[in-house]
Amino acid sequence: MDFALSPRAADLQARLLAFMDECVYPAEPVYEEQMAALGDPHGHPQVVEDLKAEARSRGLWNLFMPHQTEWTPDPVNNLDYAHLAEISGRAIHLAPEAMNCSAPDTGNMEVLALFGTPEQQDTWLQPLLAGEIRSGFAMTEPDVASSDATNIQLRIERDGDHYVLNGRKWWTSGAASERCKILIVMGKTDPDGPKYAQQSMILVPVGTPGLTRVRDLPVFGYQDREGHAEFVFEDVRVPATNLIGTEGSGFAIAQARLGPGRIHHCMRCIGVAERALELMCRRVTERVAFGGPIANQGVVREWIADSRIEIEQARLLTLKAAWLMDTVGTKGAAIEISAIKVVAPNTALRVVDRAMQAFGGAGVSDDVPLARMYAGLRTLRFADGPDEVHRRQVARTELARYKD
Repeated sequence: MDFALSPRAADLQARLLAFMDECVYPAEPVYEEQMAALGDPHGHPQVVEDLKAEARSRGLWNLFMPHQTEWTPDPVNNLDYAHLAEISGRAIHLAPEAMNCSAPDTGNMEVLALFGTPEQQDTWLQPLLAGEIRSGFAMTEPDVASSDATNIQLRIERDGDHYVLNGRKWWTSGAASERCKILIVMGKTDPDGPKYAQQSMILVPVGTPGLTRVRDLPVFGYQDREGHAEFVFEDVRVPATNLIGTEGSGFAIAQARLGPGRIHHCMRCIGVAERALELMCRRVTERVAFGGPIANQGVVREWIADSRIEIEQARLLTLKAAWLMDTVGTKGAAIEISAIKVVAPNTALRVVDRAMQAFGGAGVSDDVPLARMYAGLRTLRFADGPDEVHRRQVARTELARYKD
């Protein structure tokens, strides 16, 4: 296994590090000031558009797409992107969107690039790739255990040249932003069909009659700027041409979408952990208690040592998973993707928790970003499949080695 950066990725890494130092980190206080002035947790401050323009001018745009398409003739592979996404995770609320590499748009763009019709690509993929609009992904439902996607109940029924949708969705990522113009919705077109051929995916423009946004869901009291919304679908009618792929292909498309999405989250988790460790190290060298810097305390040194060790372990597993995706495909890397989806958020959570302890009361306030980091990371323990489902998959594969 060779985890070294390609020459092109090394150049991108250098440009991205410079972009973070010169533009992103200085923009963080500006972002907070502009968000406060807007008075809307889902507002869109000008500094984000400024960063997007700068990132695009530096060639740091749409780097997430590993597939060669007409829009990405020279894509960055998963291994190279792993190194880049980690850096963007250090300012997870700004850098990924500045580079047009933030969820759920990345997964939705991949779905449209791989499975969309030319009409769907012209109407929705092109403005997403240009960063002109945002999108949402609606799979999770409040009334069923959505970790088993075969439980999905929202109905998608054919009616002449249209499909009609009825049901409920929640934790629809990206949907609270006013810039969200399109939802990719997963539901059932054939409830009595084979287990993995009942589901389909369909495009539903925001504002379609019958589509009601009930509420925006907070995470530990925080409202993410792109938000997570609950929707009710009541006789929502869309053209049959909005179907993605074919009827019954929704489950397979979801698996194709969620595999890369999961590892993107893990890559950024490593960056979050690195930022938290940096904050912790700076804090303990400056803070004095009992006659000296608290960095002199043995327990604090254990926190720092354990954090460094765990981050390195998580990074190596992330890079292995990315390398396998490039060499044997997403299906061949499924176990490593499941493993890192458990490891990365939990590792980052432990590092953030130690940093919060080092900061004391400030660590749980809004004066430092640790509390918001913790809220986002804790959500990742069940987003894109809970820890238990991924552990189940790893264990099943391991036990299969011992069957006669």
